[in-house]
Amino acid sequence: MRTDGTIEVLLQLLDDDLPAPAYAHPGDAGADLVTRLDVVIPPRSRVTVPTGVALALPDGYAAFVHPRSGLAARHGLTIVNAPGTVDAGYRGEIQVTLLNTDETEPLHLSRGDRIAQLIIQQVERARFVPVERLPGSHRGEGGFGSSGGWAGSS
Repeated sequence: MRTDGTIEVLLQLLDDDLPAPAYAHPGDAGADLVTRLDVVIPPRSRVTVPTGVALALPDGYAAFVHPRSGLAARHGLTIVNAPGTVDAGYRGEIQVTLLNTDETEPLHLSRGDRIAQLIIQQVERARFVPVERLPGSHRGEGGFGSSGGWAGSS
């Protein structure tokens, strides 16, 4: 239910010593998720990290787990399937598969460190309608890289 531009999301904290997801600043789109465990991510390796949080999203909504820009810039940390999708019907613990892209340095994360951002969005469901032929468009069938975008393209 919407109240003052917000949506109520039911939250289960699976670890009472960790904070609930929270927005760091007014106007932020993403609420911070933290790691429930101490973890070391070796160079060029991935680890799935529990957050201690489970949600019940209203129908018509999904949560998307995005990387934190500071961790990406400073340490090369990203999320393997970014953004990760949390469907409205999922009730399990939110886990994040982190990837250390650094070539030589392991990344040490401590319990309670902020590791990702959770963005709640309204989503539409589609009714897929089979047709013999799709209508034309300006782009047509041009796929990956078809619009150029970098100096080396031709």
